[in-house]
Amino acid sequence: MDTIQIIILALVQGLTEFLPISSSAHLILVPILVGWQDQGLAFDVAVHVGTLTAVIIYFRKEINKMFFAWFGSLRGKHSEDSKLAWAVLIGTIPAGIFGLIFKDYIEESLRTPLVIASTTLIFGFLLWYADWSGKRQHDEHAMTWKEILIIGCAQAISLIPGTSRSGITITAGLMLGLTAPAAARFSFLLSIPIIVLAGGLKILDYSAVASMGDMNDLVFGASISAVSAYLCIHYFLILLEKIGMTPFVLYRLMLGIVLLSLYL
Repeated sequence: MDTIQIIILALVQGLTEFLPISSSAHLILVPILVGWQDQGLAFDVAVHVGTLTAVIIYFRKEINKMFFAWFGSLRGKHSEDSKLAWAVLIGTIPAGIFGLIFKDYIEESLRTPLVIASTTLIFGFLLWYADWSGKRQHDEHAMTWKEILIIGCAQAISLIPGTSRSGITITAGLMLGLTAPAAARFSFLLSIPIIVLAGGLKILDYSAVASMGDMNDLVFGASISAVSAYLCIHYFLILLEKIGMTPFVLYRLMLGIVLLSLYL
């Protein structure tokens, strides 16, 4: 990979991971559309680590409170923060199970433009419906355990390229009555353990055989991804109540139509 390719793909990851438009789809599509060789799974993992770093830094205060509250809950001291910590852990279980069962099939059979076009359109319409019909009655601290599990199951579906992890979890949150900022915050917190689970073992495996040049490229890409993702989270949460989901729905619909016209 040359420097321009690293920068562009890292920016693509950083700017799309937390927007409801599917980062995995864009990392697959950009090389196809511009004629680059696929960047490989190691680079995908590296830029996901960058976005993981961004969300941890951005929500460091909340994560710190949740961490200590969770340990307090083990001693019977329950609070809103401990419940949210348990919610993130429980909401991760469906995606973990789904990933273990279907990981190989997804990587070998579903990373195609037509699959991405279909999921982009289908879940784009669902996002529009959730944005239009959501009652926006409560925040992430008031979620029931049933709602938490439903959002976790929605996250599991996002392993299919083009679905968008943030998109489908925000969609589920809106349908369940969360406010848009609350649905987005919980979606971002929910991304932390799933990125750790998905990337941790691959990083260890790859580091054993990678050259120093490879590692430098990965660190460079991860750094760009982290900075752009941090800025994306910040401004997305600020603008969410003003712009809603309509711009992202329109983008998804246009992208899906273009892909169908190119690859059908």
